[in-house]
Amino acid sequence: MNQYKIKTLENGIRVIHQPVSNSKIVHCGFALDIGSRDEKPHQVGIAHFWEHMAFKGTKKRKTFHILNRLDSVGGELNAYTTKEKIFFHASVLEQYLDKAMDLLVDITFQSIFPEKQIEKERQVILEEMAMYKDSPEDDIQDQFDEVIFSGHPLGNNILGTEQSLKSFTRQHFLEFLEENLDTERTVFSIVGDISEKKLERYVKKYLEPIAHHKRKRERIPFEVYQPNTLNFNKEISQSQCAIGTTAYPIHHPKRLAFFMLVNILGGPGMNSRLNMALREKHGFVYAIDAGYHPFTDTALFSIFFGTDPGQLPKSIKLVKKELRKLQEKPLGSLQLHVAKQQLMGQLAMAEENNMSYMLMLGRSLLDKDKIESLDELFEQIKKVSATDLQDTANEIFADERLSILTYKAKRR
Repeated sequence: MNQYKIKTLENGIRVIHQPVSNSKIVHCGFALDIGSRDEKPHQVGIAHFWEHMAFKGTKKRKTFHILNRLDSVGGELNAYTTKEKIFFHASVLEQYLDKAMDLLVDITFQSIFPEKQIEKERQVILEEMAMYKDSPEDDIQDQFDEVIFSGHPLGNNILGTEQSLKSFTRQHFLEFLEENLDTERTVFSIVGDISEKKLERYVKKYLEPIAHHKRKRERIPFEVYQPNTLNFNKEISQSQCAIGTTAYPIHHPKRLAFFMLVNILGGPGMNSRLNMALREKHGFVYAIDAGYHPFTDTALFSIFFGTDPGQLPKSIKLVKKELRKLQEKPLGSLQLHVAKQQLMGQLAMAEENNMSYMLMLGRSLLDKDKIESLDELFEQIKKVSATDLQDTANEIFADERLSILTYKAKRR
């Protein structure tokens, strides 16, 4: 790939463009430094609700015109909300980039939040909430956030609560945007075979006219973590388990070493230690994975799996055994080499997905004010030692730091 280019507009929006020549599709979107953790107690769920409402009417378009504009030319329009980010993005054939940028600006900055649409979408989100509640493997992930980040906005469900959803009016949305929308913390990311000259023309037409918004907002830091163990009986067929703790934030120097450690433990590879121990050796689980989700001031380390009720205690014991192994015994030189090669290969393949890469560019620019190239990441990975991995394991995986949440199956 050619080197990406970054331009900062007078309104504060940063545009990052990564040219590619191997695709007819252009992927682009806004990354906003706004998430569910920025909600006040009476606003829980409003960031995600806003994401939905962006498709429900603007100053110049009604719902049908928004939904039909890119679908009618084979494109896609989408959005999602996380604890710290909201993304509005589109994928289209290169000749329709004009349409995509026009629409993205419209839904991101010109939503009008019609009261009738709020009522309709409120019910849609309540159904979404019910859908997750009916899926214990999804529900336990939301509940585990509350266990780890108890009493803090990071612990709130992104969807909100039934009570909060029913309280929102048009004014609540306008207030939330007024308090949080900041063009200086907004990135427009684009990946595709689009010339710099053409992109400049579209940027001038659609992005430069956006009004400058600067808001002073301080996120409540997460400071006190208390390990906890909670068990609930549920009328489900398979017991569900979550094990985890807090970990290193985005800017921590040990972040990459820990990311590699989690990949060894329960990454996407079928050869991960947890998969080999619980699935391949004992047949206790169909799937088990470990995740590391860093935030600006903390992070979530988590392990999720489902198993037969009778195998739950044994499965938890095996997970803890694998954690202890990483604490007690450093990786051998061959194991370390394989772990590094595997991670570098996974990162390289992830970059081949242009849509994911576009989203990553926006996220990285917001989080780090820079983009780390694959070569830079590879050099950092190569420097990680077995001692680095063992040290992080001992710091994060200590048994007294772990929280456990279980949904014990109670036969219907």
